[in-house]
Amino acid sequence: MPEVSVTNQSQDKAKVFSDYARYYDLLYKDKDYAAEADYVAGLIRKFHPTVKSILELGSGTGIHASLLAERGFSVHGIERSPGMFSRSLALIRNMSAGNGRLAFSQGDIREVRLNKRFDAVIALFHVISYQTTNEDVTAAFKTAREHLNPDGVFIFDVWYGPAVLTERPAVRIKRMADEQTEITRLAEPTLYPNENRVDVNYHVFVRARATRAVAELKETHAMRYFFKPEIERIAADAGFQCLHAEEWLSGRAIGSDTWGICFVLQGD
Repeated sequence: MPEVSVTNQSQDKAKVFSDYARYYDLLYKDKDYAAEADYVAGLIRKFHPTVKSILELGSGTGIHASLLAERGFSVHGIERSPGMFSRSLALIRNMSAGNGRLAFSQGDIREVRLNKRFDAVIALFHVISYQTTNEDVTAAFKTAREHLNPDGVFIFDVWYGPAVLTERPAVRIKRMADEQTEITRLAEPTLYPNENRVDVNYHVFVRARATRAVAELKETHAMRYFFKPEIERIAADAGFQCLHAEEWLSGRAIGSDTWGICFVLQGD
């Protein structure tokens, strides 16, 4: 397995996920996607009850999109990584519910234009935090705005600056396994406070249970953290108003211990 090292903002973000996509679903098999889909659907219905169509920016392997399709929405996912995009297409072929309400395209969320509009745009699992430069963030917000119907909502979650600077990122180890593969992932973060960025250096060991062969993968994921006034300014510049902000999934008020914050924006 090749080593992937992404240590500056100019390198191709898709390359970061080229090998990672093969193990992504196993690494996050403990993630409660159903609860997150219910949470996002609840926010959509609260702030825009008539939503029928959703554009998902950075749809990954398609799990959120497929669950939202099962909940009655028409969902179109955009994913840049070829590996993750391929897995999402396979998911369409295998899904039993929501068929006909789910589509995926491969593209860069900073540049893609589908020439159609949606009632809501979503970007989940810190997709916006992967936009580490001001230009990247502005371009992603412009994509969202240009794909929204009048009064449409844009819902996304990001790392929240006060929590990052208060609690500071720590080294973490995660182990997951299925019948065929065992994965151990070491995450070592490096904080760049003057750039509002954390580089998470991953060292992943993948062991095949049948042969006991071990492969290694090294990656660095650059993650930007945001502050509420910063998001409000970026939103206003892109033609949005900020309707609401809360802790991701719990709905609690945000504070210095809120690592994940969810914003609801609406087009002006």
